[in-house]
Amino acid sequence: MKYFFLNGFYLFQKMFMLDLKSSSADGSSSSEILEEPSIVAFCCMYCAYAAADMAGSMRLSYPTNVKIVLVPCTGRVDELHILRAFEKGADGVYVAGCEEGSCHFESGNLRAKRRVARLKLLLQEIGLEPERVEMFHISASQGGLFAKVARKMTEKIGRLGVLRWNKV
Repeated sequence: MKYFFLNGFYLFQKMFMLDLKSSSADGSSSSEILEEPSIVAFCCMYCAYAAADMAGSMRLSYPTNVKIVLVPCTGRVDELHILRAFEKGADGVYVAGCEEGSCHFESGNLRAKRRVARLKLLLQEIGLEPERVEMFHISASQGGLFAKVARKMTEKIGRLGVLRWNKV
């Protein structure tokens, strides 16, 4: 898998090639709105991404509609990054970082937690469900928890419904 560095993030090449608004699995565009929710997961490279890798190694399945964005630390994820994910077609976003007290950058996960809390208030003010954004703390050895979180978010966003305004 190819990575490249942009604005403090290591992004999968697939992430830029994937237009969340109107692409299908085979890369062809469609004008239909997808009913399966699109979810973006900002994952810390030391813990949550390692947990996603472990889930794959353990052959645990999680929904394919979860697109992982690898970040050096969740403390680097800004509210604007999350809002941009919604703008680009995401129906839900979660930030997954180190467990509290074990951040490799001391307090990055706590900063991310505060930012997610502020963003939930902002979403509520503009009329979106605050449950569309979540913060999770996942250790590198918790591949099963990563898969469970991905399924939980997909189920929750599926109940809330896909956003129509960002799919036009």
